Formats: sequence, structure tokens, C-alpha cells
Amino acid sequence: MDFTFTPEQALLRDTVRSVLTRFYTPERRAEVVADDPGWDPKVWAAFAEIGLLGLTVPIEDGGIGGGPVETMLAMEELGRTLAPEPVFDGALLPAFLISRAGTPEQRARLLPGIVEGEHVFAFAHAEPGVRWPYPRLTTLAVEGGARWTLTGRKTLVPQGDRAHRLIVSAVVPTGGTALFLVDPRDPAVVPTAYRTYDGRRGADLELRGAPAELLGTSLDAGEVIGEAVIATQAALGAEAVGAMAEALRLTTDYLKTRKQFGVALRMFQTLTHRAADMYVSLELARSMSLYAAMSLADGLVDETVASRAKLRIGRSGRHIGQEAIQLHGGIGMTAEYPVGHYTARLTAIEHTLGDSSDHLRQLAGRLGEQRQAAS
Repeated sequence: MDFTFTPEQALLRDTVRSVLTRFYTPERRAEVVADDPGWDPKVWAAFAEIGLLGLTVPIEDGGIGGGPVETMLAMEELGRTLAPEPVFDGALLPAFLISRAGTPEQRARLLPGIVEGEHVFAFAHAEPGVRWPYPRLTTLAVEGGARWTLTGRKTLVPQGDRAHRLIVSAVVPTGGTALFLVDPRDPAVVPTAYRTYDGRRGADLELRGAPAELLGTSLDAGEVIGEAVIATQAALGAEAVGAMAEALRLTTDYLKTRKQFGVALRMFQTLTHRAADMYVSLELARSMSLYAAMSLADGLVDETVASRAKLRIGRSGRHIGQEAIQLHGGIGMTAEYPVGHYTARLTAIEHTLGDSSDHLRQLAGRLGEQRQAAS
């Protein structure tokens, strides 16, 4: 198996890194996150200009036709900078769903706005009181005449109060789960906005008979949703790897420059051993992120692969985040220093779409099923 990146993939990675380096410093990011809308429209426009927002859109639909590996490389760079722009939640994931499930007319109508950065979408799938893997949804879709209406509640919707269009999952009368397009400005959509633990924006949505348009023609989009969830887990894992790499770099630089008793901290063997353990955790996470992305690129949409990667990346993120703060001492806890923000983002990623304990439980259950099948 060839693990080297193609020239085109390397160019994408370097271009995204160049844009982020040009626009963001830790101080600039803090200013952007503190202000509305929580990300920089100029950066968003730059992403659209280089084609990043069309990464999951086929070439025939106006995108650049990138795959999971390209998404991994881009997300890793976003993680390095902690860039707050909702690239995956607001563009890549919705475009993925529309490309997979939408009719030709819907793709032609909706995808150009995403690719050009004119519209930010949001995928509303999670519901209150229901943990991953969301075994049951309660949001109901009812067909009445020429339109559908949705009733229910959705939670943890990134950019849910600011998106131009929502993609909402709901149970239809036949028992399947379908996808619907909803206008968030409709009075029947009531958002409750908030800032997340890692400084980003989210919302809970109450749908009170909200008018909706069926995405595609199928009343059973379970397979598409499952693939989207696994793709999201892989993308977040790649972002986490980028955040871990930068947290480790900040920590090693600190150990090289900070002195105690007149001696640089790097001279204390115990501290360098701990930094070395952080590096091992990073490389374990990086290999699992690549494993998840390459599996998807090969057409293998496997929940077991996704859970293995999520478990390893979650454990590595917790280890690196905690050690980064510990090795920095008191400064690691301050809001002015970036290391705490990397740890916050790693914590948020770890708890999105199942935390480590959830995925360990899932893997243990599948191991039991395999043993029963073999006996």
C-alpha cells in the first residue's frame, strides 16, 4: 500500500496551510471567536476561492471532486490553527449529503452556493436524550398535499442558528428515516443558540410543523446518513490530529526555552520522557486517522474501522491535551495561552458522535457477535 501523497494532495494541504498562516495568529483567532459570527468571512471567501468548500462536490457538479484523503489533509491543517470556520459542518458534510441523496435539480440548485461560499448549511440529526449511535429518532415528518412538515427537536446543531439552509433527519410514516431541506428563517423553526465548550457556535432547534422539502426521492436515507456519520468521524479525527501536533509543538518549544533553577526544562529527563510519550500518542492517532480515510477512499464504509479510529484518536487527544497543560504549568490554564484552547477542542471532538467509552462498548459488542458467529 502506498502511503505517499500525490502532488495534487500535497498542493491542497500546502495551500490550506498558506491561507491559514496568512490570516490567523492565536491572538487574531481569539478576536474572531469572541465576535459574531464566530469565524472570519474573509477566510471563508479565501477557502471558496481555492476550492476547499467544494472538496466533497463532484467535478460535474462544480466541485473539485476530492475524496476522504483530501478531506483528511485539509481538516488536519484546520486543526493545527484551530480555525473556527465551519468548513466541514457548514459546507463539506452538507454537500456530501446533497451529492449522495439529492435529485439532479436539487444538486444544480444547492451545490453552487456551497462551493462559492455564499451559503452555509447545517445538518440537524442528533436529538435530546439520545446518544450516539442514535438508535431512535423522534422528529416526525408528515406529508400533507404537496409538502412535508416536520415536528420535533434537534440538538447540538453546529451553526444551527446562522445557517442559510438546514438538512434535517426525520422519521416518515413508513418507518424509515429521510432527509429534508428546511428554511431556518421560517417561524416554525425556533432556535436556541449557544456557544460551545470550545468557543464555537451551536443551537438546539424546535420544529413546530416546519415546512420541508424532501431531499432526493427516497424515504429511507439510513445508508446515506450512516456513511455521513462515519465520514464525519474520520474528518474530526483528522482535525484532532492537527490539534495534537500543534499542542505537542507548543509543549516541546516551551520545554526548550523555559528555565527552572537556571536550567532549561528539556534537561529534566522525566519531562522529556513525557514529551516522548506524547509523540507516540500523536503517531498512533495519525496512523489511525490515515487508516480511516484510506478505508473510506477504498469504498469501505465500516463502523468497526470508524470506532477503532475514534477510540484511538480520543485516547491520544486526552493524553496529549492533559500532558500539554501539565508540562506548561500554570500558564497552560490561562485563556490567553493557546494550549488550553487546543485541549478544549480535542475534548469537544472526543465527545462528538460517541466518546471513547461509547466506541469501546461498540467494539466489545461486535467482538462478542463475531465470537458467537464463529462458534
